[in-house]
Amino acid sequence: MHISLSEIEKNIFKKIAIAAENLQLESYVVGGFVRDKLLGRSTKDIDVVCVGDGIALANETATLFHPTPVVSFFKNFGTAQLKIMLENVNDAEEGPLIIEIEFVGARKESYQLNSRNPVVEAGTLMDDQNRRDFTINALAISLNKNNYGILIDPFDGVTDLQNKIIKTPLAPEETFSDDPLRMMRAIRFAAQLDFIIEEKTMLAIETIAQRIKIISGERIADELNKILMTKKPSVGFDLLYKTGLLHIIFPQMTDLAGAEYIDGKGHKDNFYHTLQVVDNIANTTDDLWLRWSAVLHDIAKPVTKRFEEGHGWTFHGHEVVGGRMVPKIFIQLKLPQNEKMKFVRKMVELHLRPISLTKENITDAAIRRLIFDAGEDLDSLFLLCKADITSKNKEKVKKYLANFETVMQRCAEVEEKDHIKNWQPPVTGDMIMKHFKLSPSRNVGIIKNAIREAILDGIIPNEYEAAHLFMIEKGRELGL
Repeated sequence: MHISLSEIEKNIFKKIAIAAENLQLESYVVGGFVRDKLLGRSTKDIDVVCVGDGIALANETATLFHPTPVVSFFKNFGTAQLKIMLENVNDAEEGPLIIEIEFVGARKESYQLNSRNPVVEAGTLMDDQNRRDFTINALAISLNKNNYGILIDPFDGVTDLQNKIIKTPLAPEETFSDDPLRMMRAIRFAAQLDFIIEEKTMLAIETIAQRIKIISGERIADELNKILMTKKPSVGFDLLYKTGLLHIIFPQMTDLAGAEYIDGKGHKDNFYHTLQVVDNIANTTDDLWLRWSAVLHDIAKPVTKRFEEGHGWTFHGHEVVGGRMVPKIFIQLKLPQNEKMKFVRKMVELHLRPISLTKENITDAAIRRLIFDAGEDLDSLFLLCKADITSKNKEKVKKYLANFETVMQRCAEVEEKDHIKNWQPPVTGDMIMKHFKLSPSRNVGIIKNAIREAILDGIIPNEYEAAHLFMIEKGRELGL
């Protein structure tokens, strides 16, 4: 396999080589950059390992660029980073090209039995390659004068790249025990690159899956997010499930798995339905949080599942219960407690609403309430609902999608007429207080809510004059 470097990359490599020679250090480009170059994937991150002081090499390299870039270093970890800003000759509209170079000294690294923090020691290039997670990431390009540009591949990683195989350089139990997060990384790389995990490596993950418990929630969340952002996330989540890792890190999701039968009546496997919905949404958006909405849309089905005689299985209220579960799951998975979480909760709570409007004789009032509740996230909700239409019966899917298109058209028509989506009340609380000479009070809230409900129910149009007259009438009813 041939490594094709751009002129920019060749120039950067030469500067690093000069800096390393000035310091009398061995230096190598390693890991993901080499892998991605061999696979023909674009990359702007370069990892450099030297036998010695990585921070010193970063500082020396920086002096060879003009203007001199700032060196960001992390003394506790012995790493340093340069951001090289270059003119983007391929696409001037995108602005300058930024290449990140990370420097580190070659090292040995491992975890103690119950520790979340690795033990790090200085080492040789071979020590550094031994500690790498997979053979495809243990590749190195020499920047040394005696063998400049030579590919160093002690574990035949090039062959594994050609055969699309994920396997560890050392015994998998040893590699995964040293850093258990590598079990999730194996799955993530398999999903990202469309590779398969070697049988012994897969078995080792299943055998020592419990070791993932010593890894911090933040690092686990980062891998989950990367798996979720792959082209087909179901591949990664299915591997997490089959290896037992998902049972440990996200048991609520594994609770969706399986179908139960009573009197010959069963329900679909909600785990694999969820994976299909996630894949569907991945085909339409790169929004991480909309993808998380797909993961969590049916998360409460296991706790709301009931069997009703003469009817079958029901999951009444699973959207409401699921919405309440979202904040707890975000805390558990170390996901952000901010507007992103609120967005996911809203999507989970509303995901059945558009589907319910596919029935005949739906009023404009029902449409207005959906638009009001979804607000600026209405289009995202539509994407989620369309992704949720799954069936092996193609005619049924075709029918559901046609009904859904009708709902979206109705929403567009009502929104064009009533302007509910980005709701701004035509009469504000300040206007109410000024007209009735009130201070902030319960009556102000009652009038505001009454105006909003009257507009949503179609009693009055979403216009100032009509709302002002309604306000006066409501004030009279309240004796104001």
